Amino acid sequence: MTALRSFLAVLMLLGLGACALPTGANRLSPEESAELRQKADRAARQFAEVVETVEPVAERMCRERREDDRCAFRIAIDSRGRMPANAFQTLDTDGQPVLIFTLALIADMQNPDELAFVMSHEASHHILDHLKRQRDYAAQGAQVYADAALRAGASKAAVRRASEMGAAYGARSYSRQFELDADYLGTQIARAAGYDPLRGALYFDRLPDPGDKFLGSHPPNAERMATVRRALAAR
Repeated sequence: MTALRSFLAVLMLLGLGACALPTGANRLSPEESAELRQKADRAARQFAEVVETVEPVAERMCRERREDDRCAFRIAIDSRGRMPANAFQTLDTDGQPVLIFTLALIADMQNPDELAFVMSHEASHHILDHLKRQRDYAAQGAQVYADAALRAGASKAAVRRASEMGAAYGARSYSRQFELDADYLGTQIARAAGYDPLRGALYFDRLPDPGDKFLGSHPPNAERMATVRRALAAR
């Protein structure tokens, strides 16, 4: 995706998202409307610039680390205006990586370093093959729990529930480590693309701290910041 295409897409979508305002928003003053448009314009330009600089670095590091050729990153935008701030990695029908960002996340980024860090983090999930590994762990967990239920003489329904529980446990068991691994490699990608990962990771300070919950999907914010610092020290 070129910077121009990214810019036009985000500018249009942020403009559409800005139209989905609370009741009474149609009475915005001309000054307020102009300010809203300026914010959308800045966010769109920032997104386009970060895509243009981060994507080729992520692709290069992907080709250095993966044995297959699935490194043609595509950056996509979730245009549903009411979706919360979020970014995630998935695959297209050809198994190529897709990084998806919601409008709320794009608008919430306070500087290019934050957006570059988030983008690099999501790209790292693909480079490290986390989706496949998570599926494998889920399948292993499902099998172990189902086998245990069968040996205990459980009913078919109980075996099915055990399998589902094992899959959930297996998928979650390594999720926090996956996040830290993506933070580590994401730091290196963002730095190689010319951004300040430590400044970018300060985005964590604006998020609720997940703490140290059992089987939590994300690690504590302090642990993530420590991981970023370790990655920066490993030059």
